[in-house]
Amino acid sequence: MPTRPRPAARPPAPLLTARQEERRQRILRATALLAARGGFEAVQMREVAEGSQVALGTLYRYFPSKIHLLVATLNDQLRQLHATLGKRPPTAAAPDERVAETLLRAFRAMRREPLLADAMVRALTFADRSASAEVATVSRLTTAIILDAMRCPEPPTAQQLSAIRVIEHTWLSALVDRLSGRASIAQVTLDITTASRLIAAPAAPPPAG
Repeated sequence: MPTRPRPAARPPAPLLTARQEERRQRILRATALLAARGGFEAVQMREVAEGSQVALGTLYRYFPSKIHLLVATLNDQLRQLHATLGKRPPTAAAPDERVAETLLRAFRAMRREPLLADAMVRALTFADRSASAEVATVSRLTTAIILDAMRCPEPPTAQQLSAIRVIEHTWLSALVDRLSGRASIAQVTLDITTASRLIAAPAAPPPAG
């Protein structure tokens, strides 16, 4: 049986003019509102176009699919969260404690709109190669949030970056488990706190040979 070709990743989007960025923000706000009211299934491209007062064809030029749209909405939410954390940084003394504090605050912020959070996380899970740029931005923003919490004075080491990836995966998994009712708040707190301690782990010895 012939294999189906994988969707090609889109090239980086060109820089937007001020008017185009304003239109894009209207689209993201309309998407977030629909998702907050009805979850993943409520986000339909025609309703988003109507809610943001753009033509349906224009919407598809900005976002080729509902998945692209919801992952972009997640990126917008993370940017807002990053800005808020910059104004009110974590207060714990140790880097791993600051990371845990930061991610738990992010977790609580996402839980305030559970249907929106579920829609964005589902889109991230369903995203294929065509949305790789949007997915990569989610990872970059999450990494930036963690690095800010660490207050690392130097570029992170390979081990620190590996620890950050594990922490990111744990945070996302904990969010999914809580939204689906499979984990308690106490379990989520324990998991995020435990993963954050990887920041303070001693450097691993170089591989033998």
